[in-house]
Amino acid sequence: MRLTIVSMLLSSLAVVGCTSGSGSSDTVLPMPPASVKTSRLDVRPSAPIQPPAATMASAPTPVSVLSSDQTLRPQQPLAWEGAPEEPAAFGSMEMTVGMPVPIERPIAAIAPSMPEINSQLRSTNPRTQIYGHRFRDAKPINFGRTSPRKLAVHGVDVSRWQGDIDWVKLRTQGANFAYIKATDGGDHLDPMFKTNWRGAKAAGVKHGAYHFFYWCRTAGEQADWFIRNVPRDPDALPPVIDVEYNGESSCKMRLSRAKILEKMQVFMDKLERHYGKRPIIYTAPDFYADNLDGEFLKYPFWLRAVAQHPTKVYPGRKWVFWQYSGSGLTQGVSGKIDLNVFHGDEGDWHDWVADSR
Repeated sequence: MRLTIVSMLLSSLAVVGCTSGSGSSDTVLPMPPASVKTSRLDVRPSAPIQPPAATMASAPTPVSVLSSDQTLRPQQPLAWEGAPEEPAAFGSMEMTVGMPVPIERPIAAIAPSMPEINSQLRSTNPRTQIYGHRFRDAKPINFGRTSPRKLAVHGVDVSRWQGDIDWVKLRTQGANFAYIKATDGGDHLDPMFKTNWRGAKAAGVKHGAYHFFYWCRTAGEQADWFIRNVPRDPDALPPVIDVEYNGESSCKMRLSRAKILEKMQVFMDKLERHYGKRPIIYTAPDFYADNLDGEFLKYPFWLRAVAQHPTKVYPGRKWVFWQYSGSGLTQGVSGKIDLNVFHGDEGDWHDWVADSR
C-alpha cells in the first residue's frame, strides 16, 4: 500500500513539472471575432473593377492580403475582362429627341479623296453578286428613253418607317445597295438604325449611313453626333449629308446661301477626316436651285428626281445616285420604299465600291 501511494505522488510531481516548464511562446491566442475586419483589403468589390481607359498596359503587381486568420496570402492579379466597347449606336443608351423627325428622304455616296487613309482600310471582300431589279411602283412614271430601269445597279434607302425588313429577300428583289437613316440634328438617332445596319451587312447588301442636316444646330455638333453613332467600317459606303427644306421641322430658320455652304463644308470636312471617304450630298430640286447650283463641284451628288431625269432637273450636274421614286413596292418590306439607281454599269459599280474602301 505504501509503495502504491509513493508511486502516485511521484507521478503527480512529474505532471506538475512538465506544465510549469512550458514557455510563453507556445501560448495560443484566441481568434478575433468574425465580425471584426482586420484590413480594408479584405473587402471585395460587388462588381468587377473597370480599368481606366488606355492606361492598363499589363496586369497590376500582386498585393499581399491579410486574411481573417492573421496569415498572409498573395492576392490574385486583377483581370480586366470584357469585349471592346462598340459605337454608341450599338450599346444601350437613352435617346432624347430634340426635334420632330423630319420627312424621310434618301441619300448617297462616292469615291474617297484620301487614298493614303483608304489604302489602310481597304478590304479583301470579293465582289458581290448583282441582282436584277424586281421593284414595282405605286405611282409609276414614264421616263421614256431615260428610264432608270435601263441602268444595272438598283438600291433603296430606308429608315424606321419601313419597319422590320427582310434583308435577304429585299436583296434578291434588286436592292444591291442601301442607304440607312442614322441621325438628324445633334441628338436624334433613328431607332431602327442598329437593326438595319446589321441586317444589311448580314445579307451582303452594300450599305452606308446618312444624316439629315438640321439648320438650327452647329455643323460641328452634328458631325460629332453622326461619328458617335455610325461605325467606321471600311466596307461601308461613304457617308451622306441630306440637305433640303423641311416644312415639318421645328427649325424655321432660313439661312443665307453663304451660311448654308459654310455649315455644310464644316460638317463634310469633319466626316471626311474621320471616315477617310468624301461624303455624298443628297438634295432635292428646290433646295438645290436656291443653294447648290454651281457649288461643291468636287463632291458626289445623290439627286432626287421623281418626275424627270436628273439632266432635266439639275442641268450640268454630275451625279452618282438618282432617287427616281418615293413610292416603290417590293417583297421584304411592308409599305412603300424609296428606289434609287447607280449611274453606271456593273463594272463601274464594282470599281466604285473598290475605290470607296
